[in-house]
Amino acid sequence: MKIEINDLNVVYRNGNHAVKNINLLIEEGMFGLLGPNGAGKSTLMKVLVALMKPSSGDVLINGESIRKNRKKLRSYLGYLPQDFRFFTRFRTWEFLDYAGSLAGIRNRKERINMVDELLDRVGLLEVRDRKANKLSGGMKRRLGIAQALIGNPRIIVVDEPTTGLDPDERIRFRNILSDLSQNDVTIILSTHIVGDISSTCQKMALLNRGEMIFSGSPSELTGAAEGHVFNLSLTQEQYDEIKDRLHIISSMPSEMGWDAQVVADESPGFDGKIIEPNLEHAYVYYMEHKTKGLSLKI
Repeated sequence: MKIEINDLNVVYRNGNHAVKNINLLIEEGMFGLLGPNGAGKSTLMKVLVALMKPSSGDVLINGESIRKNRKKLRSYLGYLPQDFRFFTRFRTWEFLDYAGSLAGIRNRKERINMVDELLDRVGLLEVRDRKANKLSGGMKRRLGIAQALIGNPRIIVVDEPTTGLDPDERIRFRNILSDLSQNDVTIILSTHIVGDISSTCQKMALLNRGEMIFSGSPSELTGAAEGHVFNLSLTQEQYDEIKDRLHIISSMPSEMGWDAQVVADESPGFDGKIIEPNLEHAYVYYMEHKTKGLSLKI
């Protein structure tokens, strides 16, 4: 399904813009929304799933306004919020069964079959009878994506889904989303973790202080940092001298003192060698050097 965001603004009563003049097209597949905490990502997600009304502008889903067709368009949506919660008295299958009844699945046999199918899909079938509050952090997030999937939504919105997960669970969760995106579904992944975008999304947008400062593919964002990422071999004295004036992405002790990767508009000296940027380099470079009155929309 196609989502068109047109001139969208969310302004709080104190006059602060949570979201400012967003124009964006999101189509089928995995779409990443990247930005630091406080960038406006969660606010935008709540507007997209019709939990918050915009101050101005509109969102069109397959050409229909979310302002005018809230109830109908909500039936297309599955949502995993950042603060996903459930009733602690429920067993895992009971919670999902309850979510299915809320989604309008009235036939109990059909609903139970769907519950077990989804639990199997997210790797929780073996713990279907465990109390939901006794699941591990990763299992709880998987239960969250299962409840977002019940009712077969055509658009799935997930907000910061891998925060706090260990590396294995993060990879497992991303793989679940990638598999889902192959089924003519639109998945919007909101995160501040660069790795979640680079490994799953074909298109992305970058938000900062409520404004969209980039839209395009991860490779296009990476291209913006070409020639601006340097590897430096430094003595301790040199390292101490640059650490407060350059943005160091990573550093490791070496025989000389330190090996450091930095992003900069120009060569920082010290015989710095230009290296191929990855998405993390590009994200830092763009946030540090390309946000002062500039935006890039490809």
